[in-house]
Amino acid sequence: MTSENLSLLVLLTHLATTFYMVGLIWFVQRVHYPLFEAVGTTRFAGYEKLHVQRTNPVVGPPMLLEFGTGLALVAWPPPQVPAALPWLGLALLAAIWVSTALLQVPRHRDLARGFSSVAHRRLVTSNWIRTAAWSVRGGLVLWMVALLATGASA
Repeated sequence: MTSENLSLLVLLTHLATTFYMVGLIWFVQRVHYPLFEAVGTTRFAGYEKLHVQRTNPVVGPPMLLEFGTGLALVAWPPPQVPAALPWLGLALLAAIWVSTALLQVPRHRDLARGFSSVAHRRLVTSNWIRTAAWSVRGGLVLWMVALLATGASA
């Protein structure tokens, strides 16, 4: 496999994982998180624990693959893709991971003790950071694919 083919494979894998996460984050933001308040307070703590257990394997591997391919794009940017674009993508991933660790995970911990309208509101509100960042990343990765596909440069 040539280095150009490897770059293309990495970029397409990155595209797939990024758009998996873009679709997932929009579903979570517009459907899943808002429905938390409909679960009810008596069973919410158990629901939240199951939610976290079942969500981790769905988001963990794609996030790790997205991060790994993002690092690979920074180290070996494909032809026609300016080095600044993968770096910007990596910066957005850093913002997503920091937001997850510092804002969303603590709200999930709060909710694991029982439903709290304050924690729920903070979760939904703070999750817009990840929703926006992944959406911008989606556009950025599409731009990189378009540059490579057309042979143009930015």
